[in-house]
Amino acid sequence: MIVLFARLATSTWRCSMPRSVSPRHARSAALLAAVVIATGCGSSANPDPVGGPAPSTGTESTSRSAEGPTETASASRQQSTSVTVGETIASGLDVPWGVAFLPDGDALVTQRDSGRILRIDDGQITPLDAGGPDGTVPDVHHRTEDGLLGIAVGPEQGVFLYVTTDSDNRVIRFDLKGDALVNARVILEGIPSASHHDGGRLAFGPDGYLYVTTGDTHEPSTSQNTDNLAGKILRITTSGKPAPGNPFGNEVWSYGHRNVQGIGWTSDGRMYASEFGNDDFDELNLIEPGNNYGWPHVEGWVEESDYTNPLVTWPTSEASPSGIAVTDAGVWVAALRGERLWYVPLTNDGSVGEPRSYLDVGRLRDAVLTPDGDLWVVTSNTDGRGDPSEQDDRILQLKPS
Repeated sequence: MIVLFARLATSTWRCSMPRSVSPRHARSAALLAAVVIATGCGSSANPDPVGGPAPSTGTESTSRSAEGPTETASASRQQSTSVTVGETIASGLDVPWGVAFLPDGDALVTQRDSGRILRIDDGQITPLDAGGPDGTVPDVHHRTEDGLLGIAVGPEQGVFLYVTTDSDNRVIRFDLKGDALVNARVILEGIPSASHHDGGRLAFGPDGYLYVTTGDTHEPSTSQNTDNLAGKILRITTSGKPAPGNPFGNEVWSYGHRNVQGIGWTSDGRMYASEFGNDDFDELNLIEPGNNYGWPHVEGWVEESDYTNPLVTWPTSEASPSGIAVTDAGVWVAALRGERLWYVPLTNDGSVGEPRSYLDVGRLRDAVLTPDGDLWVVTSNTDGRGDPSEQDDRILQLKPS
């Protein structure tokens, strides 16, 4: 087994009690909590835990893509709590993007560029037939960072996909019959699309509704328009209607986002999301309905009551955060440009501890909790920005030692 090493946490981090959120009702005893020691809010690291200096206001720049350039962030490394890579779940994948689990424990994996969906069952990889050319998902339009993105499994094995077409981003529902995806129907369309900043993560929340993340598609002003679906987190029913209780009476749950690609919940219902910054700060946010997360007026921290501050910020060279896995003990954040797995402890009072980083296998697209409570990480070294090994891309299982 390969011993993982932690990099020094060069992130900018803040500890604060989330607004309008009660302290944790129950603590998880999950196995993965043994990987790190949660660190409380130290005054020496942050003498002003509720504020701190505000970064410069974000403005759109084409000098950096949503997922960062190819160079590797230069953070020093230090051996930390012993963590090992366990089983290689799958290898030789072509730009894997999203992972979702069927009731029987099999995993479904989307491949962004090819538009193909794979089933993984005890190491066996089987392509599903989605009805398009060579069994791919029909009408997938890939240019750079768009294509076949998120996946979620809903009631009655309904398979929900986030797909870029030549005209928009949309959510499509299929039924799974054996190794075939059938009865395709579009449940939400008209989400703005572009070659970059498409969001794309799908996940069912603890309330049973489907959450959809979208990007600003290089049109920053749309993030502040609650009648536009770009730059938002959406909340819909399984038929694509706005979920009851949405704050604006439409699909929008929160707004002011630049490009969200990771969402997850603790057992008491708190929702967290990762967000790509522009040139200054990437973010981990606590998501509350109707809140404005600031983009494009704010990138990172600001002392303005109109905007919700992030829980954690990183320099963009250290993260470019994509998928996240949330436990009651902490949040695992997959970093693309930063080429590492960040861990953000959640402390007993609901604030965050100091982030720590692990893993040295290149770019990471997703961090996923399995039904058995294991942690999988999905590499993204074949996406045109990485340095792939002969086995890439891979899905790896992590184990505390």
